[in-house]
Order: sequence, then C-alpha cells, then structure tokens
Amino acid sequence: MTEELGFIDPTVKKQRARIALAPRPMDLTHKVVGLLDNTKEQGEQILEAVAATLQRDYGVARVVLRRKEYFSRPATSELLDDMAKEVDVVISALGG
Repeated sequence: MTEELGFIDPTVKKQRARIALAPRPMDLTHKVVGLLDNTKEQGEQILEAVAATLQRDYGVARVVLRRKEYFSRPATSELLDDMAKEVDVVISALGG
C-alpha cells in the first residue's frame, strides 16, 4: 500500500519571477507614510505606536492608516491604488 503513495518534497522551490524593489527614500522627513493594518489582533495598536514614533522621531509629516478586509486575503487593488496616490512610503503590519 505504501508503494502507491506519492511523495511530495516540501523543500523543492518553484522558480518565481524576481520583482525589483521600489526605490527607498534616504530620509522620512516631510514624507507621508501609509500604514496597512492586516486586521490581526493588536495590529492597530502596534501601528498607532509606530505612527507616533515616526512623527516624533523621524519628522514624518503625516501618517495614513488603512485596514485590509481580512488578514488571510491580500489587500484589494483599490485599497493599494488609493494608498499609492496619497503616500510616499507604506509599512504593512503584522499583528499577533
């Protein structure tokens, strides 16, 4: 019976196309930073603390906080497009 079972090697990786990283700013002073909450527990509290620190210590002009619909799904194209129009940099949160 065991001879009939197939074996899947979980260490085999598929070849994925590499995507170039977006340019990173050297400084956050006067930038608008977007914070994307993934809806996990305490994600919003973590991001609020990050927002306060960014403004106090790094001169961030404004913080835009947005929330995904559900943690296991990617953010919608509409949400990402709206954020891209409004912010210079985005940080995605991982709650506990």
